Amino acid sequence: MSVFVILGLLVCIEAQGPSAVTTVFVKKGDDLILNVDDVPEKFLIVDWKFNKMVVVVFAPGGGRSVIPDFTGRIEFPVKTFSVKLKNLQEADSGVYAARVATLQGDKPLAEYKVTVQGPVSPVELTVDSVDSVVSRSSDSCNLTVTCSTQHSHISSTFRCVSGTCSQEGGERSELTTSGASLHVYLLYGAIICNHSNQVNWTEDFKRIEPFCPQYAGSEGSSAGTSVYLVKMVVFSVGLIIMVSAVITVHLMEKFKKHK
Repeated sequence: MSVFVILGLLVCIEAQGPSAVTTVFVKKGDDLILNVDDVPEKFLIVDWKFNKMVVVVFAPGGGRSVIPDFTGRIEFPVKTFSVKLKNLQEADSGVYAARVATLQGDKPLAEYKVTVQGPVSPVELTVDSVDSVVSRSSDSCNLTVTCSTQHSHISSTFRCVSGTCSQEGGERSELTTSGASLHVYLLYGAIICNHSNQVNWTEDFKRIEPFCPQYAGSEGSSAGTSVYLVKMVVFSVGLIIMVSAVITVHLMEKFKKHK
């Protein structure tokens, strides 16, 4: 049966409703397996579409056809009717849907919304200005920073007063032109600049201490010290338990010998 006859049958059969959509993010250059389940034993056609264009057709008896544009770009795993997309690029982003045609009607099998993303570009954090004020009542230090990529940037101000640092207006984030997220925030005495999408991330950071020595690390030092103390306590307790176990075994063996 030719592909054209198969496509004609598909057009003539009535659809029975949409299937659940699975969202998938894939790193550029990676492969992706699209699975199907619950295919009836008796069928006319099983096909895969990319953005409503038929790209693969399975016929009864094991025959299958791939359109020329996808030849060499699709493999067939062991699982029947599943497909493996090779070396995905941004242009391969879209909706991939499988359906089965029977004498009783047309039934959707699976639908995937695939987004192919490349690695994000490097990010740079720069300190634009530092304003320190020392007085009898209180000391303060303001830092204005810019978190930037090649085509996007966001700025934010961090204020330290009486040993406590905070980000004015809260964390700053925005979507870049490529759909990635640019994010700047405060964490453990450091300002973090993060550029990320669903498959990749890069970041840059600067400690507050070199710019505001009297305040820097007030949050980070306490947090870091707490983590360090917890680790030391756990290590010490574990060591005591191990030594106690060795001594107990040794004493029991010694007691058995003299019994």
